[in-house]
Amino acid sequence: MFSRLRSDVQCILDRDPAARSRWEVLTCYPGLHAVLLHRLAHGCWNIGFKWLGRFISHISRWFTGIEIHPAAKIGDRVFFDHAMGVVVGETAEIGDGCTIYQGVTLGGTSLYKGEKRHPSLGKDVVIGAGAKVLGGFTVGDGAKVGSNAVVTKPVPAGATAVGNPARIIQAETDAKREEAASKMGFSAYGVTQNDDPVSQAMRGLIDNATSQEHQIALLWKAIEQLSAGQAKPDCVPTDAARQEHFEAARINQLLD
Repeated sequence: MFSRLRSDVQCILDRDPAARSRWEVLTCYPGLHAVLLHRLAHGCWNIGFKWLGRFISHISRWFTGIEIHPAAKIGDRVFFDHAMGVVVGETAEIGDGCTIYQGVTLGGTSLYKGEKRHPSLGKDVVIGAGAKVLGGFTVGDGAKVGSNAVVTKPVPAGATAVGNPARIIQAETDAKREEAASKMGFSAYGVTQNDDPVSQAMRGLIDNATSQEHQIALLWKAIEQLSAGQAKPDCVPTDAARQEHFEAARINQLLD
């Protein structure tokens, strides 16, 4: 019991630069108080004292401003930072090491009893302020949900969900796009990561141009190899693009 409490306090000290001491965390952090009271309410709920569990949850909501249904499952080292107005539904599950900011709702989109109505968060998930995660799906380990995002579909592990409705950003995909663009003398970071139609078109242009340049270069290389055994060994035009090349200046002009 005390080792778990020490772990909870330490995780807050590790994640919140404003926390100055264990005593301050223990006495002044409502997120910690909400977790401790929820464990008591959850224990009562599991042994059949449903009303008592709900009453403890009600007192916790009044005391901390955080509403957690006593049936919800919360792992270790979960940090509700600021957390006023957080709502965690009955069938929600929060994995170890998650961080949840103020105004977050882990809610449902179904009214049928007995169903998985609320989301499950994997390990080390971060839910930004004001975000709404609605439905009985899974948010993968290490995923992030941006502030005020409205998420209604699964989020893969390590991905980021932003916007309303939420759009999934794959960190690996963005890294590959930037690597390809940098080879062409163009920075993909000049393209904003939002739902603006122009920025979406630019991302598509970068991806398509990279693919086309690569395929054309491979095609000319193949023709060059095939022509090596012919009577006229070099049938490849002199102006053929045997190396990948991209006119970054034209893209930059579009952005200016």
